[in-house]
Amino acid sequence: MTTVPTRTQRGRGGPDGRETVDDASNFAGVLMLLSGPASILMGAAGIAHDTLFAASRYAYRFDLTAWGWIHLVIGVALVVAGLGVLSGQSWGRGAGGAVAAISLITQFMFVPYYPLWAIPVMTLDLLILFALTRIHIETRGGQ
Repeated sequence: MTTVPTRTQRGRGGPDGRETVDDASNFAGVLMLLSGPASILMGAAGIAHDTLFAASRYAYRFDLTAWGWIHLVIGVALVVAGLGVLSGQSWGRGAGGAVAAISLITQFMFVPYYPLWAIPVMTLDLLILFALTRIHIETRGGQ
């Protein structure tokens, strides 16, 4: 029979007793370092060329410069959170999940402007959320 662990452990403790980052967190951190610069590039494109994207009769219609700034800020936040996750900071997972959720919502709202960009970034954000919010249970020696 299998025993049920009595407590949840995060990471795989390092040799000096510190907790290390598990594989799913590494995956999420790398994805944040992909999604962040993608959002930064989209933001820079929106700021530089206000006429780059167009959508007519859209309920969440903002000035495209505003969308550019929104994507730029979220992209920088994703990069910072990704670095926090990869370096094992305690705030990294929570901040990464929150920023990825906000990025997912803003990309969903941006789909009418540029769906070929927004949908892949939404996929990255969903993978980030899955990797950061899963529960990792590990047993030590059958205990």
